[in-house]
Amino acid sequence: MVTDVEMDMTGEDESKGGMWALEQKIDQPMDEEAGRLKNMYREKKFSSILLLQLAFQSLGVVYGDLGTSPLYVFYNTFPDKITDTEDIVGALSLIIYSLTLVPLIKYVFIVCRANDNGQGGTFALYSLLCRHAKVNTIPNQHKTDEELTTYSRSTIHEKSFAAKTRRWLEGDVFKKNALLLLVLVGTCMAVGDGILTPAISVLSAAGGIKIDHPGMSTDVVVVVAVVILVGLFSLQHYGVDKVAWLFAPIVLLWFLLIGGIGIFNIWKYDSGVLRAFSPIYIFRYFKRRGKNGWTSLGGIMLSITGTEALFADLAHFPVSAIQLAFTIVVFPCLLLAYSGQAAYLMFNKDHASDAFYRSIPDGVYWPMFIIATLAAIVASQATISATFSIIKQANALGCFPRVKVIHTSSKFLGQIYIPDINWILMVLCIIVTVGFKNQSQIGNAYGTAVVIVMLATTFLMILIMLLVWRCHWTLVFIFAALSLIVECTYFSAVLFKVDQGGWVPLVIAAVFLFIMYIWHYGTVKRYEFEMHSKISMAWILGLGPSLGLVRVPGIGLVYTELASGVPHIFSHFITNLPAIHSVVVFVCVKYLPVYTVPEEERFLVKRIGPKNFHMFRCVARYGYKDLHKKDDEFEKKLFDSLFMFVRLESMMEGGSDSDDYSLYGQETHRSKDFLLPDNANNTFSSVVDLTISSCDSIVPAKSPLHAVNSGMSSGQVSSQRDVDEMEFLTSCRDAGVVHIMGNTIVRARRDSAFYKKLSIDYVYAFLRKICRENSVIFNVPHESLLNVGQVFYV
Repeated sequence: MVTDVEMDMTGEDESKGGMWALEQKIDQPMDEEAGRLKNMYREKKFSSILLLQLAFQSLGVVYGDLGTSPLYVFYNTFPDKITDTEDIVGALSLIIYSLTLVPLIKYVFIVCRANDNGQGGTFALYSLLCRHAKVNTIPNQHKTDEELTTYSRSTIHEKSFAAKTRRWLEGDVFKKNALLLLVLVGTCMAVGDGILTPAISVLSAAGGIKIDHPGMSTDVVVVVAVVILVGLFSLQHYGVDKVAWLFAPIVLLWFLLIGGIGIFNIWKYDSGVLRAFSPIYIFRYFKRRGKNGWTSLGGIMLSITGTEALFADLAHFPVSAIQLAFTIVVFPCLLLAYSGQAAYLMFNKDHASDAFYRSIPDGVYWPMFIIATLAAIVASQATISATFSIIKQANALGCFPRVKVIHTSSKFLGQIYIPDINWILMVLCIIVTVGFKNQSQIGNAYGTAVVIVMLATTFLMILIMLLVWRCHWTLVFIFAALSLIVECTYFSAVLFKVDQGGWVPLVIAAVFLFIMYIWHYGTVKRYEFEMHSKISMAWILGLGPSLGLVRVPGIGLVYTELASGVPHIFSHFITNLPAIHSVVVFVCVKYLPVYTVPEEERFLVKRIGPKNFHMFRCVARYGYKDLHKKDDEFEKKLFDSLFMFVRLESMMEGGSDSDDYSLYGQETHRSKDFLLPDNANNTFSSVVDLTISSCDSIVPAKSPLHAVNSGMSSGQVSSQRDVDEMEFLTSCRDAGVVHIMGNTIVRARRDSAFYKKLSIDYVYAFLRKICRENSVIFNVPHESLLNVGQVFYV
């Protein structure tokens, strides 16, 4: 069934009479339940031994990308011959202070504290902002969602600077869209990072073969790198759970080796390079080299690549473990490694193109080559996993088409595999590797992607410091000034190399940004259509308990994006078919700006209309890290929630008066919340909304005395009613469950501009066609699926 619906999305329903008031009472938002189970997130305390263990494990997940930078930094900094040894000292000084200012001070000790209950990355920052200001472009939240355990946010005083910032941000749709665009740009550049990191890391590691065999062709190195990349991406579907325990020892050994070799080279060649710790050599470097020194910052910046991956891969480790690992192992070993290479180059100026491998003592060359290759693979794996996580978050927040997500670990929820994205990354990574064949142009592309992600993070952090942390504006100004001075300096340098490979991440990001923005635009328009076209509860009640149709045995699950109200597809359904199921449940699956929703807080259930209508609503809430498992658990838990609601509803009615509503909006209303005890049901624990919006008939409000008497009599028959309705629901479920899903097709109006027709009628339609259907995500059997289609013009 498909209908054409054309609506003006700028119009508002202005019917605010008695019927509207009645509708608000009969179908109220679920805003009464979650307060009783508020258990605020508390940061765990770790013992010293456990903290050291977690710091050790974090090396393999968090620091692989940052740790492999010594493979290619000096090569990209000095693509031509080094003419003055003082340039080496100046470059080393820039590397030292870049590592100090950006990874150490900014990220490890400031940005990592802005995690969303342990989750890092661009979308984690965005979710924090969405909880502290109404900037979400899909306004599908209710105040009940704010009572979630993981929905932590601070209170803002109305006269504070933070409140003024919030009002400024909320006051204009343009600002909300600009914030979303900033997040999407950072996300797309992070995806580009997932393509370029494996390319440059593996190619640089494989390049060590030529040191021992100088006559070997570059094509052979490229083939070796491609073989490693194909193997790496082909093994992604197995997950990393079985081999992840090897990552930390490999990376730790890598850091110890490069640090040890650095000490050896400083002792053997020139300990005078340590004077680079004085910032005066930075000034002399720029004064001596001029424009060439400025453009060489594109290579210097590669020393801090992997910093964004550090923040994105934050999920499995506490911030204190991240800080401990960086300050004790990563930071000193990197400084020693770069200083050792600089000391070697002081006497071997012609070896800048392969300074890392040539500075290795002959006795440990091949073991070091093997460790370098393994470290490059670990670094690539961390970036690929981070890309999967980013795509999953974008999908959950309505910014990316639905794709297949596979859970690869039974222990860690964050370990996922996305087949479609994996093969796209592999193809693009191989194209970059084969197309450029050298580290220089890939390095230019890599630097462009990383610096744009850092700029996006800086702008988001400014808002976090104002709205979430409520810092004084002077501290915010200092942070913003120092960050932007450093990052804009690097950004200006990479702009000089756009034509030398820097265009690659821009093209990749532009394609992904176009896809994300078009998908999000279509998603928002579909939600607005459902909101504006939802049908009146008064109209539903006017049809009577039979809804004007034949009520056949069975349960109909009507999927909708609305958390309140009756969707338009339901009216389309009942006006075109002669029958409807005996029980109708409106199912809303929505994602919230939190990293996860605890299982016991996931489902909210309420009754819609009088009891003899047998209509319910179930809202299933998920965070951006939660996964829909492809099994029958979702449907089972939904029905467990429904049955538990009916039992507790009957228990409540046994001790209180029923809710009766006047046709003109008068009511005698009393509501209660219940928290299901942990031992009430061994297989299910959930919170149900017991704000009873039901009545046996629409009659004028009763007197208080009559209400008391009614409450006494209802207590005697509540048990029988409970049994009768439970038997009725069970029999309906046994008769069959039908999943009714709306298929809203969005099309551009005939008088729309060409670019809008292209975006909606072709690009968005194509994405809708190739993305996964909701029926597949919820594992709905084909024989139990009923699609209700409608065409909507924007």
